[in-house]
Amino acid sequence: MITSPLNDYHVSQGAALGEYHGAMVPARFTDAAAENHAVRTASGLFDFSFRAKFLLKGRDHAKLLQRLVSNDVKKLTPGQGTYATLLNAQGHIVVDLRLYCAEGSIIADTDADLRDKALQSLRKYIIADQVELEPLDLFAIAFQGVRARGLLEKTLHIDLPAMQEFDHFAANYAGFPIRVVQASSTGEDGYEVWTNAAGMEPIWGAACGQAPTYNMLACGTEALETLRIEAGIPRYGAELGEDVIPLEAGLLNAISFNKGCYIGQEIVERARSRGHVNWKLMGLIVKGGQPLSVGEKASVEGREVAEVTSSCVSPSFGKPIALAYLRREFAEPGKQLNFDSGHAAEVAALPFPYAAKPARP
Repeated sequence: MITSPLNDYHVSQGAALGEYHGAMVPARFTDAAAENHAVRTASGLFDFSFRAKFLLKGRDHAKLLQRLVSNDVKKLTPGQGTYATLLNAQGHIVVDLRLYCAEGSIIADTDADLRDKALQSLRKYIIADQVELEPLDLFAIAFQGVRARGLLEKTLHIDLPAMQEFDHFAANYAGFPIRVVQASSTGEDGYEVWTNAAGMEPIWGAACGQAPTYNMLACGTEALETLRIEAGIPRYGAELGEDVIPLEAGLLNAISFNKGCYIGQEIVERARSRGHVNWKLMGLIVKGGQPLSVGEKASVEGREVAEVTSSCVSPSFGKPIALAYLRREFAEPGKQLNFDSGHAAEVAALPFPYAAKPARP
């Protein structure tokens, strides 16, 4: 299990730690609902040490990925990135990855509990290719929220260039090499700063020094979960896994339909040409004050039509919500469902229509 280099410091500041996707990181600093609100209205700072990275290099590294993953890697130039999945022959998701093109290499970023699986899966396909895979000892601090950009600029003393999702660049802060990445994990503006273990505390401390100006709160994974559920962002182990194809999870941003063959491509293309999938990830707005439990199912005339994958009481929405896979004939906003436990819920489109956000500064 990965342990954040900042955990001793976090505990000294009153944080409660917990395991999250193969890493020990802060679960909360103060109140998870307040942390959620900070991101939705201003800015939040997260320890993303639960994300793990590895390097692909060698003459054939891009060619290998191009024939394996679901998105187009070949078109990337240094400073660009993309989201992709590695599928099995049945089109099911083995791992999901963010891939960042650098000079002569590609950096892969995934959950800490998926890195070994990703490395093992990729190594199976290296036969005559000149490709090296190298785990990286890099950690990340995430700046998320409607004021995240300004907070990051003040923290690093830089002016950010115009960036699109997964764009990135290398820089230096206080003598530590860093990489700045644009990536949202909450549905708001999002950036990550990658550095080595020694660089984490100077960057975290500098960001916290800007907290009063940007109404920033340090945030933990409990708030992150409510934020990503509100935004309808699927995560591996909950919504994603080896029983799910990308189209069921709505991962259109992870798929190129023009790049040609890759593992599982035939299944994905068949589902697209059919015009629908049998199951679809949707939102649920729960009636009453009690949230649904993960794994709860709804049945109609003895037939299972829904299963809950993630659930929370939404601070932004003010009531219990959930993510669930629904049979396609029930995957329509406004549909009413009665769960086997007795709970009732209304189907909602994703992301959830949480309270309108203030204008960006």
